[in-house]
Amino acid sequence: SVNIVAFGNERDGFPEDSQQPSLIWSYLRRSALISQIDSSLSASHVGNPVFTEYQACIFGNVRLVIHDCPVWDIFDSDWYTSCRLIGGADIIVIKYSVNEKTSFQELKDNYVPMVKKALNHCSVPVIISAIGARKNGVPCTCPLCTSDRRSCVTTSEGVQLAKDLGATYLELHTLNDFYIQKYFGGVLEYFMIQSLNQKSCEKMKKRKKTQKCHRVQPPQLEQPEKMPILKGEASHYNADLHNLLCCCQCADVAFYPEDLSSVVEAHKIILCSVSHLFMLLFGVKSPSSAHDTSTVQLAQSLFAVETGEPFPSSHRGVPPCVPPVRVVVKDSVFCSCLPDILHFIYSGALQWERLEEDIKKKLKDPDKTEHVLEKVKCILKTPGKLNTVKDCKSHQIKQLYNTSLRLFFNTPVLADVIFKIQGTTVPAHRAVLVARCEVMAAMFNGNYLEANSILVPVYGVSKDTFLSFLEYLYTDSCCPASILQAMSLLICAEMYQVMRLQHICELYIITQLQSMPSRELASTSLSIVSLLKKAKFHNSDCLSTWLLHFIATNYLIFSRKPEFQELSVEERNFVERHRWPSNLYLKQLADYRNYIHSQKCHCTVM
Repeated sequence: SVNIVAFGNERDGFPEDSQQPSLIWSYLRRSALISQIDSSLSASHVGNPVFTEYQACIFGNVRLVIHDCPVWDIFDSDWYTSCRLIGGADIIVIKYSVNEKTSFQELKDNYVPMVKKALNHCSVPVIISAIGARKNGVPCTCPLCTSDRRSCVTTSEGVQLAKDLGATYLELHTLNDFYIQKYFGGVLEYFMIQSLNQKSCEKMKKRKKTQKCHRVQPPQLEQPEKMPILKGEASHYNADLHNLLCCCQCADVAFYPEDLSSVVEAHKIILCSVSHLFMLLFGVKSPSSAHDTSTVQLAQSLFAVETGEPFPSSHRGVPPCVPPVRVVVKDSVFCSCLPDILHFIYSGALQWERLEEDIKKKLKDPDKTEHVLEKVKCILKTPGKLNTVKDCKSHQIKQLYNTSLRLFFNTPVLADVIFKIQGTTVPAHRAVLVARCEVMAAMFNGNYLEANSILVPVYGVSKDTFLSFLEYLYTDSCCPASILQAMSLLICAEMYQVMRLQHICELYIITQLQSMPSRELASTSLSIVSLLKKAKFHNSDCLSTWLLHFIATNYLIFSRKPEFQELSVEERNFVERHRWPSNLYLKQLADYRNYIHSQKCHCTVM
């Protein structure tokens, strides 16, 4: 069989190209060597599959499996799946559109290093396909999109990228029969033949080895039992932040119309994470540091920050020593649409089209609607970059908070709570903590001492572990440096009942142990039995079950270690029942060796 993994989106992103078939599908349909095509979508996200799997036959009876991943987000959301796909690939295809300069730059800066890391010096052929005829596109008009689609990816840039990866570079100006069959197909089929030849040579070598020992064959060693598979939990990061707005917990800013007839509550850290205007309004940045004077003028003309306790709202979770900020919205039309605008900001997906429809229905006046939308564009724009809304692609900005909230991680800016841990202090923001962690939500909003305290002591975890925990709450990602650090983070996640982080740590530990060679596993000072005990104590049932299977599968290694004696009677019985290799195999192997010795025959296998 031949396994191919394709990454990248070759479509230009213009409306006329939305129905254009993909490069992989075009090749499968048009190649004369392909037959019995079948496709299926991955089930990681309903309605938004990570990749499409194609299965077909090539060269008559050779099985061809292609995983087509159009979105590079798989490297961010599921690093372990992406490594598994690349590790099992015989050929890798990287696609991009020559008219998407921003996507190419992101590919070059962020994802090519990840591909290199996943390849880990493996000699897998890589094909880089630059697709499309270069043209001058319409500049993007999204307020949060920083791409400039008037520029194209040059040939020299593509060639340089291919040199960096040691890849073969192809330019396909259109997906017609010539470029698909003779150009792209010819190169791809050449690498297929090379892969099949290499596999055939390896198979022949193995066959020759097995034929050297004739007469009585050695006992067949069965494969070990399959270990339980841990499935990752889908992220609910955007939903957490949106729920924060709906329940108004820890709100520290209140927007009022000029007649004070209503109130809309929000959170300064969320607003400042998406808008330089709100940074100016709440004092995170000074007017003198603003690169765009229009932002300062808009802030002064649209809002007025007033001192004093807002009324009549109740601000749950905000300590008495941190009074909420009262902001008067001078523009009455804009103020009437403020709830919809805040839902748009907090949603994470930032669906501009939905916001347009909501405002149109509410105002029923095209001029007023355009007026409000222009205000929103100016509020959300990044100084010095193009920021308009037309043709906004949600996948370009859906990780907004993951990057912007990181700016406020472990900084005193807008912080309203300070954790005291191991003699040092760590600043944080109640709004983020309450939104992302149910235990902290109960702690800061219930009848507990922490609800009205600025300084909160933390016990039972180290500072580094707690910082990693907070980083996950702010960014929805974590990168443990070792198995022991991942276990410490898992214990902290169990303490605060953040289940998804606990699953991420479990997957990291399993992946690291699976990749450890037998020689390293035998010599390591890391105690697997100690990990097992901690996993059981902290209710990590999936990890503890997997570790028991891991010990049983590597029985000959662990049975010689002193830590093996620390297993309980129940654990020891489980390991003995599922051990690999089994006692029966070892007995058969001993009998075979005795037979060979009695026949005075030297077996090269043994």
